[in-house]
Amino acid sequence: MKRLMQGNEAVARGLYEAGVKVLSSYPGTPSTEISEFAAKYPEIYAEWAPNEKVACETAIGAAINGARAFSGMKHVGLNVAADPLFTASYIGTNGGLVFGVADDPGMHSSQNEQDSRHYAIASKVPMLEPSDSAECLSYTKAAYEISEKYDTPVLLRLSTRVSHSSSVVELSERTELPLKEYTKNPGKNVMMPAMAKGRHIVVEERTKALLELAENCPFNTVEFNSASIGVICAGISYQYAKEALGEKASYLKLGLINPMPVQMIKDFAAKCDKVYVIEQLDPVIENHCKTIGVDVIGKDVFSLLGEFSQSTVEKNILGEQKEFLTVDEAIPNRPPVMCCGCPHRGLYYALKKKRVYVSGDIGCYTLGALPPLGMMDTCVCMGASVSALHGAVKARGDEFAKKAVAVIGDSTFIHSGVTGLINIAYNRSISTVIILDNSITGMTGHQQNPTTGYTIKGDPTAAVNLENLCRAVGINKVTVVDPYNLSECLAALDEHLSLDEPSVIISRRPCALLKYVKHNPPLKIDSEKCRGCKVCMGIGCPAISIRKGKAVIDSTQCVGCNLCTGLCSFGAISDGGDK
Repeated sequence: MKRLMQGNEAVARGLYEAGVKVLSSYPGTPSTEISEFAAKYPEIYAEWAPNEKVACETAIGAAINGARAFSGMKHVGLNVAADPLFTASYIGTNGGLVFGVADDPGMHSSQNEQDSRHYAIASKVPMLEPSDSAECLSYTKAAYEISEKYDTPVLLRLSTRVSHSSSVVELSERTELPLKEYTKNPGKNVMMPAMAKGRHIVVEERTKALLELAENCPFNTVEFNSASIGVICAGISYQYAKEALGEKASYLKLGLINPMPVQMIKDFAAKCDKVYVIEQLDPVIENHCKTIGVDVIGKDVFSLLGEFSQSTVEKNILGEQKEFLTVDEAIPNRPPVMCCGCPHRGLYYALKKKRVYVSGDIGCYTLGALPPLGMMDTCVCMGASVSALHGAVKARGDEFAKKAVAVIGDSTFIHSGVTGLINIAYNRSISTVIILDNSITGMTGHQQNPTTGYTIKGDPTAAVNLENLCRAVGINKVTVVDPYNLSECLAALDEHLSLDEPSVIISRRPCALLKYVKHNPPLKIDSEKCRGCKVCMGIGCPAISIRKGKAVIDSTQCVGCNLCTGLCSFGAISDGGDK
């Protein structure tokens, strides 16, 4: 049976057909849907883990004990999972073990561009890279065969376009596999230095065997059309090249991206007058070609930055550029903003009133860095807000602490913020940490997390009590506020910033987009009372705009949160539809 599937859904189908039993992941765009789709198969045990390291270790434990296992993450998540990945390379596996990582060229929803192929090379783990949904399915299944045959974890590299575009796949039945027998073997599974030295030898021998596979791998293919132009590529770059160049070029498509073949590349290049390497982000294939003595054209014409396209390939190789229409009007850009009724807006407005330094983190609330709120000074990575505030306070002193806070979401706090809070308590830092608890993992599309009380499958489970957790790690002062109540937020900030001890404020209100949240009727502006002062615009609500010098509220967007009501000194905002 054939179906149209998104790349991530096709990976999930591949997990199902391959007989995977255990899946543990942490959500992160563009990888999230792999786990969401896989969780719909009752044969697969699927879970959201607190972070990618825990997810990776869970999959490793399952695989050592004979089950086929998977862990999915985005590229920056692989940084978090790198520690167990490198050691898992030495241990190998028992049941098949695959880690899916989705890179985000162009940074559509990420804080950096990162090429995960470097992790495959550094950890000496094979990596497959599909170019469409059909290959997402087939490569996923093949990854488990390679994993078990060569006693190794396997990385499956996706990208935003492959993950989120759709193409036709052919479905098969699930291969139901019994658990492989587990045999106690400390020399293989316990990575103390003495054992690790022996396992490193095994890894190097395995790499030699994988190099032989690379020369004959069915996923490394040649399409010879013309001797004038040769293209070496992988993943989505292959699709761009094919659409742009068609039969004007010949193609060496690498499906096994680590290790890469040597003789196959030499033979292909020898038949072409000029060889281009098309790869997004870093010159990984290009450097390999040059190392083995193959002259190629790569990053001297293709950028190290962002996404490519068919037009990019056409322009850089053929020197051609299609005509396109332009608009002379200066159309303003619409920056991303927090949604109408977002619970973070009120808290940020209170922070703006206090003019504090804000150590920020990763999530919906990162949008608070943008005008008109503009209340974020730093943002590094998941969990860094808490640790970075501690460092700032230790650098600048206690007086600075009276004018500084960290903000972090509930899911991000569980991911990696709690360890920073332990550090604050343990090292007696006068730091105020604000946990923005919107009852869900918001930025990646409403996934459950350990604070929500529900699993990935929607089953009730234990929920972490944030207040008790904060107190348990040594925080004595914990206050819960409603971010829709500005006076309450301001009072809490005054109290906590005056303390000579670490403290936590929990700003708690569910995400406005959650289905169970019941909204108030939209508000209205009395144009006769409105003075056009624009104070209500200061909260950055998309429902409020200025027309003909007066504020207006879009009744189709307003959720009646009433934040703007308290800002108007003239009583122009009240319940009801737009006047």
